[in-house]
Amino acid sequence: MPDLDSISILTLWTAIAVYAGSFIAYAFDLARRSSATTADVATPALVAAGGADARGAGAPASGTAAGGKGKSGKPRFIFARIGTALAILGWLFHLTSALTRGFAAGRVPWANLYEFAMIGTLLIMGVYLVVLTRIDLRYLGTFISGLVVVLLGAAAANFYVAVTPLVDPLKSVWLVIHVFVASLSTALFALAFALSVMQLMQSRRERRIAEGVENVGPGFLRTLPNTARLENMAYHFTVVGFIFWTFTLIAGSIWAQDAWGRYWGFDVKETWTFIIWVLYAGYIHARATRGWRGNPSAWLSITGFTAVIFNFAIVNVFFKGLHAYSGLS
Repeated sequence: MPDLDSISILTLWTAIAVYAGSFIAYAFDLARRSSATTADVATPALVAAGGADARGAGAPASGTAAGGKGKSGKPRFIFARIGTALAILGWLFHLTSALTRGFAAGRVPWANLYEFAMIGTLLIMGVYLVVLTRIDLRYLGTFISGLVVVLLGAAAANFYVAVTPLVDPLKSVWLVIHVFVASLSTALFALAFALSVMQLMQSRRERRIAEGVENVGPGFLRTLPNTARLENMAYHFTVVGFIFWTFTLIAGSIWAQDAWGRYWGFDVKETWTFIIWVLYAGYIHARATRGWRGNPSAWLSITGFTAVIFNFAIVNVFFKGLHAYSGLS
């Protein structure tokens, strides 16, 4: 009979495979959106919702014409629904993997780089699915599912370590609080990042349309919200994520005092966590007080998330310090 860690590995790779299926379904959804006609996009109901105008310069988040129209005349979203269903199924396998890893270890499953990747991607997909219950962001499905497949697959293939006892500094309640909150903020930053990428694409399309150029960029952009709506959503997700990241810094300092007898020591991990905080603080401040809206705002958001990924994939692996708990030899 396989042990719990073996079950965790099996269910994790199953989750990756199902997420890959979700990515493919969402990609087909974008392709179907690209084939939507202007009439499909610019219906009066959509214009009233603040979406597409007669020239297709944006659309509501519902993503019209992703799967054609049914007998009722209402748009269907067949591939988007399949992608979301597969994302939910993959998330359940993912959650099972995390739980069995935790039971196998007898602790929370985020004490090394492999486990942190498992939990971080679990929260990225989980936050995305929760947000879907309030806002239709299925046009981000390819970004989110693709990001999760890459990060989780890379972690499973390269960062896996067997269950080991905790080192002394990690034997603290702050392990539960600090790492979980950091993972949650990363999930919110990931959504903001995806929205900012879409914002840049939509901004270019709207600018070229204003210049009289038709059929600019991928066709699915006609079914997305306009630039202002995408930017506002990215900003709101970033603000909430920034609050959690600020708490991450504070909790980390308290934990450092408890473990090493000092609140701050400019360890490489501490420094990069602070750099990320500064980048997002600058983004929020610049947008709120300096009028850095539009493309500059989007690029700041993308830069911030790039720093988050660098902190996870590079700092954790190649830089040594007091936070070197990757578990890799």
